[in-house]
Amino acid sequence: MGLLLGIDIGTSATKLVLVDPAGAILASVSEPAGLSSPHPGWAEADPETWWANVQVGVPGLLAQAGRGSDDVAAVGVSGMVPALLLLDDAGQVLRPSIQQNDARDDREIETFRAAIDEEDVLRRTGSAVSQQSLGPKFLWLHGHEPETIRATRHVCGSYDFLVHRMTGAWSAEQNWALESGLWDLTAGEWDDALLSLARVPRAWLAPVRRPSEIVGTVSHDAARSTGLRPGTPVVAGSADHVASAFSAGVLRPGELLIKLGSAGDILYCTAEPRVDRRLFLDHHLAEGRFLPNGCMAASGSLLAWFRDQFAPTESFAGLDAEAAPLPPGADGLIVLPYVIGEKTPLFDPLARGTILGLSLFHTRGHVFRAMLEGIGFGFRHHLEVFTDLGPMPASARCTNGGADSTLWRQITADVLGLPLEHVAAHPGSALGAAFAAGMGVGAFSSWEDIGRFVTVASVTEHDPEAHRRYEAIYPLYRETYDRLRTLYPRLQTASRA
Repeated sequence: MGLLLGIDIGTSATKLVLVDPAGAILASVSEPAGLSSPHPGWAEADPETWWANVQVGVPGLLAQAGRGSDDVAAVGVSGMVPALLLLDDAGQVLRPSIQQNDARDDREIETFRAAIDEEDVLRRTGSAVSQQSLGPKFLWLHGHEPETIRATRHVCGSYDFLVHRMTGAWSAEQNWALESGLWDLTAGEWDDALLSLARVPRAWLAPVRRPSEIVGTVSHDAARSTGLRPGTPVVAGSADHVASAFSAGVLRPGELLIKLGSAGDILYCTAEPRVDRRLFLDHHLAEGRFLPNGCMAASGSLLAWFRDQFAPTESFAGLDAEAAPLPPGADGLIVLPYVIGEKTPLFDPLARGTILGLSLFHTRGHVFRAMLEGIGFGFRHHLEVFTDLGPMPASARCTNGGADSTLWRQITADVLGLPLEHVAAHPGSALGAAFAAGMGVGAFSSWEDIGRFVTVASVTEHDPEAHRRYEAIYPLYRETYDRLRTLYPRLQTASRA
């Protein structure tokens, strides 16, 4: 069996890995991408950048590994979900992708909610109507960009777009469908009533596929663009957070993953779908398992914003060094990390980042530490929700770029009161996508084979005294939002006047 290519469309980069099914990652490359926010609450990306990155990244990856296109047996793609792409009849992108953390449609969300029975929709689709739902985004597009809507013939997600560019075939991976809020989980089909409300013709939507299902093969045009062999199988792929949890070894019910990335993801494996209005619900890569999960709209992206604005010549390691000697609680500072609204468990697109307790005594290090703690409190909030779904594990896996920070891991462990198992050299979602491709072409006999690729580098034990102090501060974090919740929309209204 040949090698497997995994591609992940991330917020800041497109990542590619070349995988030997025996258990080795032979090469990896990363091509820069970006997120734009042309207006408050907006989050957009350029899909053509993702495709350009694949065209550059694949030859670089093969060259790094000293392999040729004939060595690649299959391709899998993962990406942000549910990003929304609109394309014309020729498959050309009509506007920048509207990302999953975009919060422009607060008015349309209320319009959508007013027209439905929210409890019934939650039961049918597995998710509450929120800033991540595609229905309100379509309403926004109808109201603000009717010319784009008139030209639309296809809609898809981020990784579905790359699958189309490689194969010419249209597909919608099952978790993009599920997280769209327009898919009936029980019936296993698009919900006509919700499509009608969103003003989305069924003809725009592609067939829904499982992650390891082969959608098509690399076309001659795509082969010329990427250096891949024509005829190479391409599978439907996976939502990035689902692929990442799987590739960290979260496979059995009760296991938990915390992702310290640009957004803050927390995923909990269950044997059956657990629907909760405070969470998202996804299929696990392995059939018959599910991933109730939460996503905080901004985590690492908040830290990057802080560094760029207030410490442009400093590294994250330098900011960690300023924050590490400071006590838990940052000498009386609390930060709400809701800088682009908040998704789970609040579902409040009008929430905003807030610093409470600031004084002239505080330093840049205090604010940075309070941001790390605020993100930790956000994960703590999710743990409260997960306790309603089943027993909590004795530890959690921890991945993504933020997991390389000793301080961020320690603060997170201390806030949660859980040991964090840092997965070594974790390649993230790209590995999960490659593994799905391997399952599609028979390179693996079982999803359990992912264990060949997972190594825990270290375990960060929590400090009981720090945890005790954080337990005293956490209710104040929650109360801060509760007190300001009705102020945020008034502030937005006043700023628009």
